[in-house]
Amino acid sequence: MAEPTPNLCPVYAPIFGALGCTSAIVFTCFGAAYGTAKAGTGLSAMGVLRPDLVMKAIVPIVMAGIIGIYGLVVSVLISDGLKQEMALFTGFIQLGAGLSVGLAGLAAGFAIGVVGDAGVRATAQQPRLFVGMILILIFAEVLGLYGLIVGLILNTKASGGDVKC
Repeated sequence: MAEPTPNLCPVYAPIFGALGCTSAIVFTCFGAAYGTAKAGTGLSAMGVLRPDLVMKAIVPIVMAGIIGIYGLVVSVLISDGLKQEMALFTGFIQLGAGLSVGLAGLAAGFAIGVVGDAGVRATAQQPRLFVGMILILIFAEVLGLYGLIVGLILNTKASGGDVKC
């Protein structure tokens, strides 16, 4: 077992983990909120022309909301690993995990919002476009899933290595 190393365990190390925790939930919620608002605007406009398609066209809004769940999962996992005394390595890994899921969720939410808005409006005029919209939404959603996977992998590496504080 390694000896305590104060140089590798500064008092400010937990702030990076807390920033990672915050980044995960804040950025994914920004993406989810934008996606929901943008797709909801399109859904409202489409509902005027074709109210019978409203429930079918709610898919982009649900997909945007799922992005926020990705950030919640990683944020909770990071917060579970926060300690008052921790290695700087652990804090940096937690920051990276939070940023990876957060920024990927932000990008996915933006993509879902833009595609959802245009897609539901187009589906009102041509219902055969629905399947194409769903496929594009899946590709946008998977961007957030990639960030979730990387965040989870990084968080499993945040044990501090061989540094004992």
